[in-house]
Amino acid sequence: MKNLFKSLPAITLSVLLLSCNKPSETTESIELDEVQESTSKYLSQPLVSDHYTADPSAHYFDGKIYIYPSHDVESDVPQDDLGSHFNMMDYHVYSMESPTSPIVDAGKVLGVDDIPWAKRQLWAPDAAEKDGTYYLYFPAKDENDIFKIGVASGSSPTGPFTAQPEPIQGSYSIDPSVYEDTDGSYYMYFGGIWGGQLQKYRDNKFEDKGPAPTDGLPADDEPALGPIIAKMSDNMLEFAETPKEIKILDQNGSPILNGDNERRFFEAAWVHKYEGKYYLSYSTGDTHFIAYATADNPYGPFTYQGVVLNPVEGWTNHHSIVEVDGDWYLYYHDTQLSGETHLRNIKMTKLTHLPDGSIQTIDPNN
Repeated sequence: MKNLFKSLPAITLSVLLLSCNKPSETTESIELDEVQESTSKYLSQPLVSDHYTADPSAHYFDGKIYIYPSHDVESDVPQDDLGSHFNMMDYHVYSMESPTSPIVDAGKVLGVDDIPWAKRQLWAPDAAEKDGTYYLYFPAKDENDIFKIGVASGSSPTGPFTAQPEPIQGSYSIDPSVYEDTDGSYYMYFGGIWGGQLQKYRDNKFEDKGPAPTDGLPADDEPALGPIIAKMSDNMLEFAETPKEIKILDQNGSPILNGDNERRFFEAAWVHKYEGKYYLSYSTGDTHFIAYATADNPYGPFTYQGVVLNPVEGWTNHHSIVEVDGDWYLYYHDTQLSGETHLRNIKMTKLTHLPDGSIQTIDPNN
């Protein structure tokens, strides 16, 4: 039963434990009512309940779902707007035979001590596969507390992964997401403002304009910073080109402005393709939406279309979108299990593309 418990959501565990203890009929009724009340407001239940997970990047490799999340831990680092208290130190990989099957933890596949250049804060990762080799992409702070993006490789989607001795040349900021296009090209999207340090860069050059999370951001009436894109080299370990900023426009063709907090890019860029269109989805950060924009090519410009996911419980909102056997799924996180900003749990739910190509907005809280 131990392994089964680890693969079941908290609600299921609670009911199982109540059944095993065989309380009186009156007590059981009260406790089950309390359990139902505490979970009924959530659209989905946690996929993992034995430790904390966040920022799930899901992929469908060889007929199986693999999830690459960050691993939240308790931290003695004080909470701040730079995210210093998100002090993650390693990665686990999870797999599912199908969207309804139990989730399996492959265990730790990479830690900060395994990465020669990394100092701390292994934030949201992603993965890709090419020619039978699997690549794990991750951000971490170097010895100067500057975020760079690294890559590790292995022969299995569940690792183990061996990290390259240096970060990807020309990389910076956080939230790497690697998209494989239908022509076999691979592109990395990355970047995040505030603690993600994207506001410290212009034209790929670092300019430290102050310690506050908003120092270096454009004025509210200026175009917001966009995510960064770079095509990957054939070996998947380097950029094949100079990284470029992506423009996100409104329906009138004007850039989304920095002061437009409900639509501007904050972090967590993810790209999927549906019926020939490229969908860039991303977190709006302090307004907590997962928004999306569309384009005719992977570089954009992308035109804002709407909201994929309304705000979740907890401060952060980070996701991935993946197709499995003709159905689409959204992977995301909230703080149902802990109620703490830095201790999150991953979830999943179905995603619907409507006939006009728009995405039906998902409400994570019923």
